[in-house]
Parts: sequence; structure tokens; C-alpha cells
Amino acid sequence: MIATDSMSSALPALPSSGRSLRGVKWFLLLTLLTLIYGSHAPLISLSKVDGRVPFSASSCVVLIELAKLLVSLGTLLAFEELSGSHLSVSWVLVAPYAVPALLYAFNNHLVVFMQDYMDPSSFQVLSNMKIASTALLYTSCLGKRLRPGQWLALALLVAAGVCHSYASLGWEDLNGLHITAWGLLLVLLYSFISGLAAVYTERVLKAQRLPLSLQNLFLYLFGVGINLASHVASVGGDQGLLEGYSWTVWLIVASQAANGLLMSLVMKHGSGITRLFVISAAMLVNGVLSWGLLGLQLTPYFLLPVLLIAAAVYLYYR
Repeated sequence: MIATDSMSSALPALPSSGRSLRGVKWFLLLTLLTLIYGSHAPLISLSKVDGRVPFSASSCVVLIELAKLLVSLGTLLAFEELSGSHLSVSWVLVAPYAVPALLYAFNNHLVVFMQDYMDPSSFQVLSNMKIASTALLYTSCLGKRLRPGQWLALALLVAAGVCHSYASLGWEDLNGLHITAWGLLLVLLYSFISGLAAVYTERVLKAQRLPLSLQNLFLYLFGVGINLASHVASVGGDQGLLEGYSWTVWLIVASQAANGLLMSLVMKHGSGITRLFVISAAMLVNGVLSWGLLGLQLTPYFLLPVLLIAAAVYLYYR
């Protein structure tokens, strides 16, 4: 079971039965998050028609952000006292939530731009550096100190990601790997921004004593606005917002909306490092689902990232 150090220190002491119940809830939450993360790529593959994705990726992002916004608003109306003084906020409190939306939107465009300077397989391997960048920013920006064993655990996560990426490549892909100096610089920038967005979001969520549903409302208001503007600018009037949508695509929208809402709960009450373990474990779920649903072959090398992630969990949370 994955638990977080910050969680245990921030919450009051509970009876053993209360701690056990809380542990079960977090185990179920993190397991669900891992399954959702791991199912994303297989679902996209299942949605393809004649080998191509029939829908606009930017429109899918807009709908995911909109779904998260509506759920946050519904939760706020259903469970929070709107007339309470604790919900009196100003633009000074709201403005910081625009930063994560801008950072994630920038990175989405950066991924497309950097394809001119490297092949997709190289990006798949090198993007694992965002684990290291997130850990470094987590310690420097949030003032968290990690034990040597915890640093070793995070290094094992990076190694697991690289091993999994290589294991999923064929010999043709390995022979075609290439990356330029500009490509390497862009990957470093991508990794830094990815870590910065995660750490910044955690800092804002924890710094403000506001209901999480209200904080999510602010966050996804900017997310909808920025991604909608990006969608309109990228496709114009050439493609309808829902063109090419099937039940699989709507399942992607629903699952990724749930993923974002659940991850905000982890960032608010847990730790950004826990997010890294969820993403790493999701690689394994991705591999198993790709084998079961898409018929892809699992090689014996698949066991290596499994062992590395298991060792990382033990070293970090022991």
C-alpha cells in the first residue's frame, strides 16, 4: 500500500481502526488512479478507425476540462455552504490557478513541436526525466527533505520507465532512434515544466484554506478557457467539436475527468511524489491491458520494470 509522509504528519492521530480505514481508502483511491492512467493509451488505440484517431485531441481535452468543471461545481453546490465566509474569495486568490493551465497547455504544444527534433520513441524514453525534475522541484520549492533511500527509490522509478520504454520498442524502432541537441534541450524543458506544474499545483492547493471543490472550480475554469482557445486556433471551423466521437472516446473523456479530480485529492491531502508512483505503476497496467485488449506481446523484459517499481515502493515508504 502506498501512503504519504506529508499525509501522516498533517492529519491528527487516529485510533488504529481509524488509521486502517483511512489506509484502505487511500489504497483503493491509488489503485483506481493507476488503472485509469494505465487504460488511457489502450483506449485511444481502441478508438482508432482505419489506423487513425478519428477525433480532435484538442476537443477531447476541452471536454475533459469541462466535465471536471461541472463535477466540481455540482460538488460545491451539493456539499458546501455557499453563504459561508470561508468561500469569500478575491481575484488575488483565483489568479494563481491560471498558471497550471498555462503550463500544461504549453507542454501539450511543446510535445508536438519537438517531434521535428527527435523521433517519438526517443521522446518516449527521455520523457521519464520528468520524474527526476518533479522530485528536485518537490524538494527545492516545497522544502521537503528526502532520505538517501528515497532518492534511490526515485532513481529506480526513472530506470523502470526507461526499461519499460525500451521493452516496448521493436528492433526497427531501436535502429531508428535519433535526437538532436535541440531535441535534448526541448525534452529537458518539457520535463522541467511538467514537474513545475505538478509542484506548483500542490503548493497552491495546500496553501489556501478553501474547499477542494472550489479550488478545482477555479483550476478548471482556466483549463476550459485556455484549451478551448487552443482548440479553436488549431482546427478553426474545419472539424466539428464532436466529430468522430464514439462510445470509446466518451469513455476516455469520463475516465480522464475522473483521473484529474482524483489526482487533485492526492495533491491536496497527499504528495506529488505519490503521483509519480501512480504514473510509474500505470505503465505496467498499460502493458497488461495492451496485451489483453490489443494482442501485443509481453517480453520477459517486462518483469524488470515490475521489480524496479516494487523495490522503489519499498525503499520510499518503508
